[in-house]
Amino acid sequence: MPAPRVVAVSRDETHRFSKVPAESITLVAGLGVLGDAHAGTLVQHRSRVRRDPNQPNLRQVHLIHAELFDDARALGYELGPGDLGENVLTADLDLLGLPTGTLLDLGGPVVRLTGLRNPCVQIDRFRPGLLKVVLARADGTPTASPRAESASVIRKAGVMAVVERGGDVLPGQPITVTLPEGPGTPLTPV
Repeated sequence: MPAPRVVAVSRDETHRFSKVPAESITLVAGLGVLGDAHAGTLVQHRSRVRRDPNQPNLRQVHLIHAELFDDARALGYELGPGDLGENVLTADLDLLGLPTGTLLDLGGPVVRLTGLRNPCVQIDRFRPGLLKVVLARADGTPTASPRAESASVIRKAGVMAVVERGGDVLPGQPITVTLPEGPGTPLTPV
């Protein structure tokens, strides 16, 4: 089985849905991706800022598994690095199956998983119908509503993390996983 690795990295200085692929990104401990609109100690996502601008930023780094792009392609959606707003595109790592608090060493820089990305209507605005690729009911059937039967909805649009140790992340770097002690708590939307 191939070792987990970084496939691509992206960032964007403005609040757009997609991010711009880069040769490397720099993670800053406690802040996020240098030069990215979502970096900061307090929440930076516009909808969350409107609700409470003093929330801690648990969404400093967005990671998506490249295998999701394969699933999308099989359903007629061609996606590339940064298209879904991710900072780090990974391969050969079950991001969605990891527990909260998992540490991912991205070849030096380390992030701690805080939760799942909750897919929203922006995904359908980007590509009509794509929301059904990143959301499913527990039985596997697609759904377009992250709120429908909330507890039984499977969110596949990646995971969110905070930066524990900074440094540069480049495509091709290995990913080392350190699970938290104990039974682990499943990731929930943040």
